[in-house]
Amino acid sequence: MYRVHVWKVLLGILPPHSDSHALVGGYRKEQYQDILEALEVMRYVNSSTPSTHIYLHMFQLESQVLPRCSEITPPDEENEDFLSISRAMEEIVDNPVDCYWLIKCFISQFHLKFGDSIPHLPKSLEHYLSQEEPRLLSHLKNTGALTQLPYNLWFKCCFAGCLPESSLQRVWDKVISGSCKILVFVALEILLSCKIMLLGINRPEGMVKFLCNIPRENTDAIVTKAIDLWHKYCGTLVHAV
Repeated sequence: MYRVHVWKVLLGILPPHSDSHALVGGYRKEQYQDILEALEVMRYVNSSTPSTHIYLHMFQLESQVLPRCSEITPPDEENEDFLSISRAMEEIVDNPVDCYWLIKCFISQFHLKFGDSIPHLPKSLEHYLSQEEPRLLSHLKNTGALTQLPYNLWFKCCFAGCLPESSLQRVWDKVISGSCKILVFVALEILLSCKIMLLGINRPEGMVKFLCNIPRENTDAIVTKAIDLWHKYCGTLVHAV
């Protein structure tokens, strides 16, 4: 019930003191409307522009990296990550003002806090997989699939587009609270849960295709087990980050 509100406080969108929430919330809404109006005046967006692309251009304008209208190209990898997270956030948050601020601050905090750690997460996944299921790790290595796993989807998009929102928001709870290591354990549990299927596939492309479209009916169980693994290996705060 309070998830979105707590996220807003943890991400710095609202201050810790509840007495100021209404005032600061008003400022956030005004800023959102000012940025949107500026984009409309400059003809970057109109009534037919998808909301996720509007959020992207707003973020670019605030970050001072908005390209000229004549130079706008199809989204590159970094922008696609932004759009994936935006689409997922839209499924969780109804209010467009809250949605934009949560997208902006989630992505900004993620890169600020964990930008240096992200490249090392695949190696962490390999380490924990060797502890939990060495046979599967050997299979991934022997088939050449280990280096081709959907790390971008898992670790840069934070599973947006991979997990349904009911499961995803539980993962994002941990990320917003200060731990990117949870991403490793979700990826680990996906591999463990799909072990039998993966052991029966010998082509890396087949494994990647399967892992990018995992069955959605058991993702809540996957996240629950991933959180258990997170507690098992990262019982202390120092290791949890």
